[in-house]
Parts: sequence; C-alpha cells; structure tokens
Amino acid sequence: MDLRKEFPRSPRQQLEGYAHVARIIDKARAHNAGTLGEYIYNCPMDQSWFQLTGITAEAFAEAVRTRDDRQMAEWIRTQAAPHPLNEIEAWNQKLLARTPSSPESRQRFLATRHKLAPERTDITTWPDLIDLEEGRSVPKRK
Repeated sequence: MDLRKEFPRSPRQQLEGYAHVARIIDKARAHNAGTLGEYIYNCPMDQSWFQLTGITAEAFAEAVRTRDDRQMAEWIRTQAAPHPLNEIEAWNQKLLARTPSSPESRQRFLATRHKLAPERTDITTWPDLIDLEEGRSVPKRK
C-alpha cells in the first residue's frame, strides 16, 4: 500500500468487529513498505486500539507483512485481549466520536475543516474530518 498515492480505509470500516483496525492495517502495510507519506502509523487513534487489545504496534506491523485481511482477522482473534461485544461497541462509539483533545489539535482540526469545507461546522469529530479530507461522503449532522 502506497499512502503517498492512495488513501487508507475509513476509520468507520470495521474488521473483526473493531472500527479503525482496517485503517491501521493499511497504515502498517505502508509503514513496512516505507510509503506512509504524511500518515502516521501508531498515531493516538491507533494507540487507543493497541491499548484496548493489548497488541503492540510492532507485533501488528510484523503480522501484516505476511497476512491478508482475512488472515489478519484470524490473527487479531487469537492475539487480542478478549472483550465482550458490548465493550467493543462502546470503544467503537468512543473512537468514532473522538474530537480534538488539545488547543493545538483543535486549531489544526479547524484549519483543515475550514480549508476543505468551511460551511461544514457540523463536522466535529476526527473520523468525520478524515473522511471529508479523503473524499468520502460525510452525512450532514444536526
């Protein structure tokens, strides 16, 4: 995967019941290939998933070297700390509602949103901004 030429999957896309993990796979593959571009592997959103599952970024990057998505789903099933479905869903909802956590990140968030779509003041979460920035449709929020 060359993230200098294409976008990783949306944080909303799920794999093995987890939001964001398909995106982490794309970034790990690009990390391994040296083609991350401006993306960051093991960013704070990635770290949240690694913390939840108990999988390290290093082990994950190594695992994606030889596995496709189906095999990664199986690997995650065997490696991730077990959580009831309701805990995974709660984590998904929290991640998808993630907003800027500091004045600096809020400033960066607002500058990006203003550059892309200044009228979209309904976009307040990182996943929505990521999807907007990468050309995916973002439904209007109330």
